[in-house]
Amino acid sequence: MPQPIRIKDHEKDARLVRGRVVFGAIAVVALICVLIARLYFLQVIQYEYHSTLSENNRVHVQPIPPTRGLIFDRNGVVVADNRPSFSLSMTRERSGDWQQILDVIVQVLELTPEDRGIFEKRMKQGRRPFEPVPILFELTEEQIARIAVNQFRLPGVEVVAQLVRHYPQGAHFAHSVGYMGRINEKELKSLDPVNYSGTHHIGKTGIERFYEPELHGQVGYEEVETNARGRVLRVLKRTDPIPGKDIVLSLDIKLQEAAETALGGRRGAVVALDPNTGEVLAMVSQPSFDPNLFVTGISFKAYAELRDSIDRPLFNRVLRGLYPPGSTIKPAVAIAGLDSGVVTASTRVFDPGYYMLPNYDHKYRNWNRTGDGYVDLDTAIMRSNDTYFYDLAHKLGIDRLSLYLGKFGIGQKVSLDMFEESRG
Repeated sequence: MPQPIRIKDHEKDARLVRGRVVFGAIAVVALICVLIARLYFLQVIQYEYHSTLSENNRVHVQPIPPTRGLIFDRNGVVVADNRPSFSLSMTRERSGDWQQILDVIVQVLELTPEDRGIFEKRMKQGRRPFEPVPILFELTEEQIARIAVNQFRLPGVEVVAQLVRHYPQGAHFAHSVGYMGRINEKELKSLDPVNYSGTHHIGKTGIERFYEPELHGQVGYEEVETNARGRVLRVLKRTDPIPGKDIVLSLDIKLQEAAETALGGRRGAVVALDPNTGEVLAMVSQPSFDPNLFVTGISFKAYAELRDSIDRPLFNRVLRGLYPPGSTIKPAVAIAGLDSGVVTASTRVFDPGYYMLPNYDHKYRNWNRTGDGYVDLDTAIMRSNDTYFYDLAHKLGIDRLSLYLGKFGIGQKVSLDMFEESRG
């Protein structure tokens, strides 16, 4: 049986279409209203907040590290200067996945896994937020070119020109002038975070450490405008840094070399003083080392060789070595005897070539085994007679002897501008 044909209701379809159009129009208008309300909220109500945030993203304050002061010997010979060098720095906050960036750097520069480990260690060291961290020093022209070609793959990485400490005299002044090294986490906590902004090295030993405040100088600043990628577009304002002060030492490089020659390659220490002023004219500890190795970071292998060497080149024999004073102590003992009234200049002691304490059989030998006979104070000093001063020390007693020798600096620190000294 044939089915009836349904007649289409155009009026009903028209109402359905009109209803959908009206609903869609209302939805569109509502969304536009929400968008307008959101734009009003962001651009009118929160205008000051977002304009300030945008300005902070656009304008940055960058520290300008000061030029470190130079160090000269008494003749004007430079013993510590600054040498221009190119280093590779990374800002972790601008690098995203900085571990991956390190992999790219190692690949681009064809470095070793050991270098990669050193880079990662430097990145993890204590630092301030948004502060570039130098990871590779003394770049060659080829390395700089490779970084420039691959810059698009290295966000937050840049080649920076800076002055690096250099010691043109090498090992001659290593134990007196000292050396500089990277700031470690412990030092970072104690340093002025403002004045050391942008500075990555500090004096570690010797003159470099003692006169750090004078040599460092005062940091400067510049306000720079950057784009969305952090690239500097222009400098808005600049405050120049104040360079560190130069220092002239009392040391004489010619006397320094003469003392080293006199040691003849043997282990030992030499100090030459001006008796009129007390100035130190030469200060030698042999063997020595090249302080330039420590400036940009010494390798584990090179440091192990210095540390484990039987000659102990890192040991400062002048300041840390403890040695018997020998006969140089005798004039001090003589003054102690005279001042305390234990002896007079004419007091005589018989020297058979040795000295024996009462009730003891041990003989303390004089350098002259045959003895000098009866000696007074003048003869004892002239002959450097051991027996006379053994007897005088026994008469003084240990407490009184210690008191007088302490007035001459025995057992005390006497260095004026060295932190590494041990008590005598």
